Amino acid sequence: MDRNSSRDSKTEAEGASPMRLRQVGLGDPLRWLMRGLHDYLAHPAISLFYGVCFMAMGWTLLKVYEHAPAYTLAMSAGFLLVGPFLCMGLYQVSMCLERGLAPDFGDSLTAWDAHIGQMAIFGFVLLVLEMLWGRAAMVIFAVGFDGMPDLKGSLRALLDPENLGFTVTYLGVGAVFAGLIFSVSVVSIPMMLDRRVDAITAGLTSLRLVLAQQVVMLWWGLLITGLVVVAMLPWFLGLLLLGPVVGHASWHAYRATVCEDHDTAAD
Repeated sequence: MDRNSSRDSKTEAEGASPMRLRQVGLGDPLRWLMRGLHDYLAHPAISLFYGVCFMAMGWTLLKVYEHAPAYTLAMSAGFLLVGPFLCMGLYQVSMCLERGLAPDFGDSLTAWDAHIGQMAIFGFVLLVLEMLWGRAAMVIFAVGFDGMPDLKGSLRALLDPENLGFTVTYLGVGAVFAGLIFSVSVVSIPMMLDRRVDAITAGLTSLRLVLAQQVVMLWWGLLITGLVVVAMLPWFLGLLLLGPVVGHASWHAYRATVCEDHDTAAD
């Protein structure tokens, strides 16, 4: 049997039954971050390139929001599709390091090439969720205020004690959508890179993982959120380091939680 036939057989076998999951503890997310930092330092030039891309995306969104708030949601939707492609490059680097191979910048840029069909399906799902999130946010602002405020107006609205009901509703709706997006994507994309599974299998496995280990995954999500918030100050410069580190760490989160065929599992 040739290599392609073996790969196809493996893909069919993986898609035929649910992926097995491994039990992890509360200390594991910190270890994933440390391994992500190790991968960053192992090839800083490649990782820094992706950090620059993340920072540029943040700057672009900020400028668009300052001058044309109505276009921010559309721009965010576009970045939501670009982001997974960028992260796949970081996963490619971590995968090579794990296997004792030398990462190649060109390979990291084209890591998505062999997975473009499934990535397109997964990106469409994320796009729909993001557009629903954006529409819900616009409705909340429309009900609470006269039109869509600018950046300063949004911050004042969120921090004003008189708008406590609006703030709770806005953040609550955001938390629901953010949690859903996190749940279906936390290990999906590295899984598609490593195992060549379809987008539906990857998304369902990710969701199963979050439901099976809610406390650890909640802690991991809060860690990511906190690091991204810190990285945004000042002027998104922190994304030069923390963006790639989180990306690399996400590969290690996948490797720690989704079993190999010969490993034991705990659902």
